[in-house]
Amino acid sequence: MINDQDLKHLQRCIELAKVALEKGDEPFGSVLVSASGDVLAEDRNRVGGGDHTQHPEFALARWAAENMTLEEREKATVYTSGEHCPMCAAAHGWVGLGRIVYVSSSGQLVQWLSEMGINVSESRVRNLPIRDVLRDITVEGPVLELAEQVRELHRQFYAGKH
Repeated sequence: MINDQDLKHLQRCIELAKVALEKGDEPFGSVLVSASGDVLAEDRNRVGGGDHTQHPEFALARWAAENMTLEEREKATVYTSGEHCPMCAAAHGWVGLGRIVYVSSSGQLVQWLSEMGINVSESRVRNLPIRDVLRDITVEGPVLELAEQVRELHRQFYAGKH
């Protein structure tokens, strides 16, 4: 169940996605929060330089592996503006992070991009829901009351590409 704290962290993810967009990157942002509610780390997409592994969720998984015990990781929550891609979902699982909460789903993103005339079938990586990559994980999303903000960021990103 999404609560006010979740919404606050998700709004921060959207702010980070806006920063990514301003820097010329695809608009994604993520926040890692401890079991006690403390923000431990946050990041934005950094793929504009050509390294498409520079997703914020992947960066937070690496940060967690280096800075948290397994028990702390299991109790932490990763908030993100968009559902994890398969690479990020696997990283999340491999380091043993807990709950994932996202604003917009990968299915929504595919639909939005299709509506904008972007051919997503050209990607070498399949667009899979988190639950198709990870077992035994708590996943919550999409959060419909915030999704339109994320959609608009993607519209702005792709409008600048054409």
